Amino acid sequence: MSSSQPSVSIVVPVRNEADNIAPLIEEIGAALDGRWAYEIIYVNDGSTDATGERLGAMMQQRDNLRQLRHARSGGQSAAVRSGVRAARGAIVATLDGDGQNNPGFLPDLITAVEKGAGRVGLAAGQRVGRKDTGFKKFQSRVANGVRNAILKDGTRDTGCGLKAFRRDVFLMMPYFDGLHRFLPALVRREGYDIAYVDVIDRPRHSGVSNYGFFDRLWIGIMDLVGVWWLIRRKKPTPDVTEVKA
Repeated sequence: MSSSQPSVSIVVPVRNEADNIAPLIEEIGAALDGRWAYEIIYVNDGSTDATGERLGAMMQQRDNLRQLRHARSGGQSAAVRSGVRAARGAIVATLDGDGQNNPGFLPDLITAVEKGAGRVGLAAGQRVGRKDTGFKKFQSRVANGVRNAILKDGTRDTGCGLKAFRRDVFLMMPYFDGLHRFLPALVRREGYDIAYVDVIDRPRHSGVSNYGFFDRLWIGIMDLVGVWWLIRRKKPTPDVTEVKA
């Protein structure tokens, strides 16, 4: 793989996903090789299994693969933020590390941001044919319905890990735990458009889920209220001109 400056960075947050590392990296390569100069950034969020070792072995094979490590788990939003801050590409795409997100949809998401010509700040994957349990799908429907009713973000599924966005737009967002679930509302708050791409969900390759829907219900509700407040308090930025002497 070329070590040239990437135009796209793929950020993958993982915790204890050792058996899913190699298959997913190969799929990402199959989707992107020859289309973009890209890097893959795995954020090892305090894993206690062989995730770090498997990533180290893959790094010997791919010079565009990087590993960031959290000494202890900080959660999915913290992992995504660490990856975006370290990214060298102007466009960042994310996907979950368990294999449920199909990397084959990454080109559609990245292209949607590119074609937005600066107007599209986020391309959001919207899952169809979800492979979760009935209870988890019910949870998601309820939470997405409540969120959309309050924030009016026009997004039916904010929990999908497949997203692509402009790095500079993401770094404008106020950071808090759970940020990744409110990106559509916050991107709209900054005046950018959102593109939507239907993606097909699939079963995870191996293991069990390490990141819950709202890991703690009350924190999720508090986040929703906080984002609503941020949107309500948004003021237009005044036009600025420099006065020459």
